[in-house]
Amino acid sequence: MPKQLFITGISTDVGKTIASAIVTEALKADYWKPVQAGDLEHSDTHKVQQLISNTHTQFHPNSYALKTPMSPHAAAAIDGLVIQKKEILHPETANHLVIEGAGGLLVPLNDSETVLDLIQDHHKVIVVSRHYLGSINHTLLTLRMLQAKGLDVALLFSGNPHPPTETVIQKMTGVRVLGNIYEEKVFSKEVIARYAATFREVLCDFINA
Repeated sequence: MPKQLFITGISTDVGKTIASAIVTEALKADYWKPVQAGDLEHSDTHKVQQLISNTHTQFHPNSYALKTPMSPHAAAAIDGLVIQKKEILHPETANHLVIEGAGGLLVPLNDSETVLDLIQDHHKVIVVSRHYLGSINHTLLTLRMLQAKGLDVALLFSGNPHPPTETVIQKMTGVRVLGNIYEEKVFSKEVIARYAATFREVLCDFINA
C-alpha cells in the first residue's frame, strides 16, 4: 500500500532537500513540496529532479509558489496572498509520496497555522537534524512535539557523525534513527543513488512498521 512520508527539519538549511532526494530515489516515490518560498527558477523541486535517476518518480506542482525567500506567511503577504490550508491538497497518486516541508515545524503559513498543521495522522515523518551548537535542543523539541501528536517518527542525521549528540537524542526520545548523510564534496546523481541503496532497507522497514 502506498505511503506518504513528510520530511521536516529542526531548522532551515539542515539538509531536507538532499534527504528528500535520497528518500525519493530509494523508494522510487513521487515528490511534492506544497509551499515553495523564493528561488522559483531553481526550486527544491528542480533540485530533487536533477538528483533523481529513476524514471518512475513524478513531481507534483507546488500548491503555493511564492516569490520571496522568507517565511511563507510573509512571502505570501508580499504576493498579495493568504495561504489557506484547505487549498493545499495532496496530489493523487498510486505511488509512495515524499512531502517536503518548509523550514521547521512551527514556520507560520498564516496567522494561525504552521507547517505542523500540514502533517496528517497517517504520515510517516522523517526529521532531518544537523549538528550545530543548540541542535540537541532543537532536535528534542521537534521530536517531542511530533511524538506528542502520536505520529510515527524517524530521525535522519545530516552531516558527519557526532556520537555524543546522536546517542543522547536517541536515549531521550527512543526515536528510530535511520542513519547519517555525510558531508560530501558534491551531491550528484551518483551520490544520491549510493545513499538511496544504503537507506532503502531501513526506509522500507520504517514505512511498513
